[in-house]
Amino acid sequence: MAQDIEYVSEFTKFMTEFLDRNPEQKTQQVKNRSTWWDRELDREIYDGFDKAKIKQKSYVYQPD
Repeated sequence: MAQDIEYVSEFTKFMTEFLDRNPEQKTQQVKNRSTWWDRELDREIYDGFDKAKIKQKSYVYQPD
């Protein structure tokens, strides 16, 4: 089905050619991605954030 696509953006062409010419970049890309995205999260910290939230009134400007 991917061959049915007629239009390919210039950026996609550039990146495809760049990665074909520089295959080591794919390895570096995966390594760099793990720096920020592929990490285990500390769920206790996020649970603390959720517990610290203060419920907002449905209409903020309504006087008490």
